[in-house]
Amino acid sequence: MSQSTLRRLLSTARYEVLPTAGIVERIEEYVAPGREITVTASTGLTLEATLSTAEQLQALGFRAVPHLAARMIHGRPELTEIVDRLAEAAVDRIFVPAGDATPPAGGYVGAHDLLVDLSSMAPPFRHIGVSAYPESHPIIPDDVTVQSMWDKRDYATHLVSNLCFDPAVIASWVPRVRSRGIELPLVLGIAGKVELAKLARVATKIGVGESTRFLRKNTATFTRMAKPGGYNPRKFLDKIDPVLDDPEMGVAGLHIYTFNQIKDTEVWRRKQLAALGGAEEVSTAW
Repeated sequence: MSQSTLRRLLSTARYEVLPTAGIVERIEEYVAPGREITVTASTGLTLEATLSTAEQLQALGFRAVPHLAARMIHGRPELTEIVDRLAEAAVDRIFVPAGDATPPAGGYVGAHDLLVDLSSMAPPFRHIGVSAYPESHPIIPDDVTVQSMWDKRDYATHLVSNLCFDPAVIASWVPRVRSRGIELPLVLGIAGKVELAKLARVATKIGVGESTRFLRKNTATFTRMAKPGGYNPRKFLDKIDPVLDDPEMGVAGLHIYTFNQIKDTEVWRRKQLAALGGAEEVSTAW
């Protein structure tokens, strides 16, 4: 991979966090304002926690991206309230996953339903991300996830891929997405510099039921961390450099799943950039 490509991706990388107690303070301590921070939504931590955390981060000068999990929202009236609330907080970007709420809270069974409603509201969002799955989703068939990307392409500005630890899967999946005519910029999801013991502690903070889902969904993370040498995000990026370097693949940025290990992830990112030399770049292209 060219140094310029890697420098761009690391400079503009955004972080994903869970809205647990104290996370805003840790972000403020270790991350410079201006970075994009996405805030997950889960039934264990509540949508209010997501929105409140996003509002606080936006007020501190970060570019907050709340996850509006469709299955957690009761319907158009609540969605309207959320849109108005985020507009007042000057939040201009969101991520819309289906979410894991079972059964759905109300009128939205998936992200597409919410996006359709959202499009009729003239919402104040310049950036709307939707999910993409390099590997099979635990509860959604592959053909459904592929069709879903196609259906949502007119309502979104970019794709955000789920975690994947297999470089070969990424290398084959991204060209397949492009061959299907899906041209939205891709923000590639990778795990940050994550330690197994800390990851386990995060799981205990989000409720018993939610923790069980968290652990099940992130089995690959635990397995990889437990191996000698663990997981190295830089080595992962090096192994997929043909995809990252190819403009036709449309990899616009990195979405780093921090699992709230903010300090470790930011120290790692800065160390990588220092080794590459040059100043950080700033981009809001997607």
